[in-house]
Amino acid sequence: MSAEIIAILDFGSQYGQLIARRVREQNVYSRICRADVTAEALSRLGVRGLILSGGPASVRDGDAPRCDEKIFELGVPILGICYGMQLGCQILGAKIVAAQRREYGRINLSILEKSDLFANMPDSTTAWASHGDQVADLGSDFAKLATTDTCPFAAVRHKDKKFFGVQFHPEVSHTPKGSLILKNFLYDICGCSGDWKMSDFVSETTEAVRRQVGNAKVICGLSGGVDSSVVASLVHKAIGDNLVCIFVDNGLLRKNERENVVSTFRNHFHMDLRVIDWSRHFLAGLAGITAPQQKRKIIGSEFIKAFKSEASKIPNVKFLAQGTLYPDVIESGSTDGNPSANIKLHHNVGGLPAELGFELIEPLRDLFKDEVRVVGEYLGLPEDILWRHPFPGPGLAVRIIGEVTPERLEILRTADEILIDEIKSAGLYRKVSQALAVLLPVSTVGVMGDERSYENVVAIRAVETFDFMTADFSRIPHEVLGMISNRIINEVRGVNRVVYDISSKPPATIEWE
Repeated sequence: MSAEIIAILDFGSQYGQLIARRVREQNVYSRICRADVTAEALSRLGVRGLILSGGPASVRDGDAPRCDEKIFELGVPILGICYGMQLGCQILGAKIVAAQRREYGRINLSILEKSDLFANMPDSTTAWASHGDQVADLGSDFAKLATTDTCPFAAVRHKDKKFFGVQFHPEVSHTPKGSLILKNFLYDICGCSGDWKMSDFVSETTEAVRRQVGNAKVICGLSGGVDSSVVASLVHKAIGDNLVCIFVDNGLLRKNERENVVSTFRNHFHMDLRVIDWSRHFLAGLAGITAPQQKRKIIGSEFIKAFKSEASKIPNVKFLAQGTLYPDVIESGSTDGNPSANIKLHHNVGGLPAELGFELIEPLRDLFKDEVRVVGEYLGLPEDILWRHPFPGPGLAVRIIGEVTPERLEILRTADEILIDEIKSAGLYRKVSQALAVLLPVSTVGVMGDERSYENVVAIRAVETFDFMTADFSRIPHEVLGMISNRIINEVRGVNRVVYDISSKPPATIEWE
């Protein structure tokens, strides 16, 4: 384990893991901790510094989450962000009130003291804020570092304690100088050297898996996507032949998916790969179902049944490895007692029943997609796997709005293949973060071959994103969109209209369901 550890105390912010990721980008190891972690535990961990995250609560509420106040006696630098700033200031004697004018979105930050936290910063910069409370009275123990038009104490430091607070979010991309602020905190204030590398994560994680598993066997659900491929490679590096990969053909796959997975992992990587065709069970369970959350629950349930069926044939299996990433965790709702919104269920998070029967191994649970690709590169995975666009665990079922049937699956499967083929032909595949086709539950009037048609609509979605927490639609050239539309309408029987989705995330999600 790295000697330089920055602990992030999570007060329920959906940016909590993003803070950890920004720290890692500075080559400093970060770890997420519960908000109420004890000062003693942090001392044993040997932290070099602490960051208190934002959160949805108000420090003025009696039931608001608190930290162990003894952390301010540890002698290590502490950076409070938004709620974390308010909590730290309150504990150290400042007064917090409801702001007369709340700040949400982009703000202009005027910097008063350009040293320590704001070293090498301009006199003013933009930042991203999201708060309804603010510091009203600092007292004599604090110094004011920055201000905005409506927030007189936008950044502060304690004169005696090593506490700094910012009333904005330096971790988000909408704060252009945020990385510099965090770098100043990590290097100049905490004294970190920045020698942590992703290879350290790989070695630490493989050793942790090896200790957890012992001589037992692990099964891994292998889909052929980036996440499951990296998990399989990471666990295989740790325990070798004690890993058994299971590929479940759920009938909801992309075209030629099953053949490609078998060729890559059984023939090329020489892994123990078992293929089980469970498509009849999945499609039977989905018959007549239109609600997206119900689809996910059914698919999750069948997913586990398929695994249990195959695992029962393998002796000494105690663990299930899967490619849960942090966006999956936070979109499914926090699992550590901190408040966060439940946006959607993921079959490999919220859909797992309590009676699973296996212990879970989720080595990528603290990583974002781009970090997973870095791990994959270190493990030697080929580029065509590492840069493959994400594909949801529930497969095409959540890209068919309405009932899932074999006929509708075939329509979408063919349209999807055409979309990806044209994106690649245009040289856009690496530029576009994710492209997908969606089959809508409506039919529209068209004219085909001088005859009236009344057929399906396919929506095309393509986004560009850095971390899949926020995303913008891709500006695909009109001529490429025209070729995609022309091919789908001409080659996919049952489609007479193609539309393009130009919504961003948020407010929309990347997948439609």
